[in-house]
Amino acid sequence: MSAYVSAFELFSIGVGPSSSHTVGPLRAARAFVVRLEAAGRLPEVARVGCVLYGSLGATGIGHGTPDAVVAGLQGHAPETVDPDVVRGAWTEWVDGSPLVLAGWHAVPFSRSDVTFEPRTRLPEHPNAMTLSAWDAAGDLVASETYLSVGGGFIRRAGEAAEAGGRRGGSCAVAWPYRFSTAAELLELCEREQMSIAGLARRNEEALRPEAEVAAGLDAIWDAMAGCVEAGLRADGTLPGMLRVRRRAGAMRAQLEQAEAAGGRELPGEWLGAFALAVNEENASGGRVVTAPTNGAAGILPAVAMYWWRFAAESRLASEDLDRRRGIRRFLLTATALGSLFKANASISGAEGGCQAEVGSACAMAAGGLTAVMGGNSAQIENAAEIAMEHHLGLTCDPVGGLVQIPCIERNAIAASTAVTAARLALRGDGQHYVSLDAVVETMRQTGIDMSHKYKETSEGGLAVNVVEC
Repeated sequence: MSAYVSAFELFSIGVGPSSSHTVGPLRAARAFVVRLEAAGRLPEVARVGCVLYGSLGATGIGHGTPDAVVAGLQGHAPETVDPDVVRGAWTEWVDGSPLVLAGWHAVPFSRSDVTFEPRTRLPEHPNAMTLSAWDAAGDLVASETYLSVGGGFIRRAGEAAEAGGRRGGSCAVAWPYRFSTAAELLELCEREQMSIAGLARRNEEALRPEAEVAAGLDAIWDAMAGCVEAGLRADGTLPGMLRVRRRAGAMRAQLEQAEAAGGRELPGEWLGAFALAVNEENASGGRVVTAPTNGAAGILPAVAMYWWRFAAESRLASEDLDRRRGIRRFLLTATALGSLFKANASISGAEGGCQAEVGSACAMAAGGLTAVMGGNSAQIENAAEIAMEHHLGLTCDPVGGLVQIPCIERNAIAASTAVTAARLALRGDGQHYVSLDAVVETMRQTGIDMSHKYKETSEGGLAVNVVEC
């Protein structure tokens, strides 16, 4: 089995604030009604219900999970749904109102039809939910348990891990270039005399023509860039009891004023503003690219925008790349690296803590930046290893169950770490003592050892030591 996951699954356009708590449950609820419809049983349904277990039950309200479930039952998909449709779909629901399943079959629905069981942790994954449907006589029509395994990926309980995915999964594809570890990836690149991005591109072309791959990558980047711009132009307070004020817009105004006054450009400060902008948009439930998760969605766009704005025209950038082609290389390189984390450890905060989300994203961004700055495959692997190594043990302890504190600032810090890791790797020759594979395995083991209090349950760390007011 190859570790490779398509870029169009690893990066998906969806809604905030969480890939595992919002996007995944939305997909699961939609999959449930689609399966009922395909089996011809949807007309029998008179009532539906959902039970949210473990982390989904513990922090689901703060992450908009029940809202996402309602939107999914209505037949909406995260790639196309208007974020305003998801916001408040459950929290503002009028009990007894008809819920239109799959867009055409109405049943009465109340907020109490979604229940929370935070103390019940199913054995396959801490993010689990059971969707059930009953007929008019109260007999069970169907019941399915779904696992939201991180990054918006889902699978049904009991289903093989490689069979799950966003659109059915791509792990079973007969990729032209198959690898399961970073060592195998480097060996392939050396043997085939290809870059990591070139290898990933050839894999993508096994599923769609070259022009479609380029267009799809461009669409991902356009969505990322659009999210950065939206966040930089927004103001006000984020939703939730914390009443966190947006800061990216004020930072943009300050930096633009400094530049207009003749001050020198401040790329590092812009980098932080880019990351804050994306994660503030995510926290508001806006349109965001899961990269590879929503909680860490600001890191790759921020680092890519940093290169786009400040490094692409410098003497350090490869002269044979225009900016569009450079972004494609960045994303493809990040895809190959992200695939290793997903296959061999985790990208789920509920499973591995924030090291699995922010750490993975930081490593992917560091490798992508190294690639577009002219680094070779060994330097790319070195950059990813540096970035991940210094996120080992990072806990997921969101205050109030919201993807705001410490998540938003954490993305800005990780974006800076990614740039530093890339620059360190580019100053070396790719030779280093600790391998990326060793760090990925260490992250996996650390996630297993980590208390569940620090895995997106808001039962430990900052979540219990910061007063929610």
